[in-house]
Amino acid sequence: MNDVLDFINVHRDRYIDELTHYLAIPSISALPEHAADVRRAATWTAEALRTAGMQNVRLVETPGQPVVYGDWLGAPGKPTILFYGHYDVQPVDPLDLWTTPPFEATVRDGELYARGAADDKGQVFMHIKAVEAFIKQTGGLPVNMRFCIEGEEEVGSANLDTFIRDHKEELAADVVVISDSPMFDRGVPSICYGLRGLAYFQIDLRGTKSDLHSGSFGGAVANPAFVLTQILSQMKDRGGRVKIPGFYDDVRPLSDAEREEWKKLPFSETKYRKELGAPRLFGEKGYSTLERVWARPTLEVNGLLSGFTGDGAKTVLPAVAMAKVSMRLVPDQSPDTVAELFEAYVKKLCPPTVTLTVTRMHGGKPWMTEFNNKFVRAAGRAIEQGFGQTPVFSREGGSIPVVSTFQDELGLPSVLFGVGLPDENAHAPDEKLDLGNFHNGVIASAYLYQEIANLE
Repeated sequence: MNDVLDFINVHRDRYIDELTHYLAIPSISALPEHAADVRRAATWTAEALRTAGMQNVRLVETPGQPVVYGDWLGAPGKPTILFYGHYDVQPVDPLDLWTTPPFEATVRDGELYARGAADDKGQVFMHIKAVEAFIKQTGGLPVNMRFCIEGEEEVGSANLDTFIRDHKEELAADVVVISDSPMFDRGVPSICYGLRGLAYFQIDLRGTKSDLHSGSFGGAVANPAFVLTQILSQMKDRGGRVKIPGFYDDVRPLSDAEREEWKKLPFSETKYRKELGAPRLFGEKGYSTLERVWARPTLEVNGLLSGFTGDGAKTVLPAVAMAKVSMRLVPDQSPDTVAELFEAYVKKLCPPTVTLTVTRMHGGKPWMTEFNNKFVRAAGRAIEQGFGQTPVFSREGGSIPVVSTFQDELGLPSVLFGVGLPDENAHAPDEKLDLGNFHNGVIASAYLYQEIANLE
């Protein structure tokens, strides 16, 4: 290991330079005008794997963006790791809130600012560099490795489940490693053992065939913007509890033991609130903040659009109104069941004065594993060696739907091995990656391969 670690330490500046080139590619999967850039990122990822020494590297076509596949299977009798990540990124708006351009990676105060720095290009690249260090210094890896890196994660991974089902032999492994999540806090490395699921919708209302003069027609027809706000206002009560009938029926209660463990974590609600810039925290009554974001389901409005929103005044009755609504789900909720409950409730609330369309955008199952399995313990030892301290165990409020797919389709356990931070601004302006975490993450990744190789 010493030669591998020396290689990583010597080349840390080169890693950052290469990563800035990766981050310069605007691989925004949600915007059709960036489709060519997303594919360019796939090609870049594949070339990085080849340079690192991976074999059988290729782009596997899907109806959408390609999956980048590569493997190194030269360790007979040793476990096989399937690494999953994504090379696509979120849109960058509002652009004026970025301190520096989102695709011109900039280092400030030891952190690298760019879209995709933490989610997920930086964390994917971390593993590519750990692989490179092993292969360049020792001629191979202590374990077998497969890489599966997709380009549609930020738009719901619509084609990934089919890819996994169609390539089960190529994806055969003992464990999945995913680095697409934050640590518990700065200076507090962690292992994530649970994720919330997702159900995402678009609600569209139409009142008339076109916008109308509010003086000439106000009072004669329903205003879709008003109707939409009335519908949304009935989704939750004042205490933050979702009012959809049956929404909580399948929620797995948080155990007393788990609740007690979370109370021991170094978490300050006051610090959390101040870092968010919120005047006061809010959520479902009867639960702590950590319990609400890790173990309780939610319903949130992600976007609203209707009428005139430019400068000045325009007295108009909008013809249409639209809302994006998402629900984060917990074990044992089903995205399909929740979707049916949501759609039925919206239809019940919507009056006949407007036309309603509810569109299911995408979703994913929640996931949780036992944090005493051998792979999680190996990951804990690797993080301790990479970061110099024992990790804590935590859940994550976000969603990585493919984790459940790997479990259901391939029967594989997953280890979430993230090095981001809670304040990394993923999906927001000024996304960033702590370079100390990145470097320690490369080292911890190398230790992870060795630790898994040593498992009996």
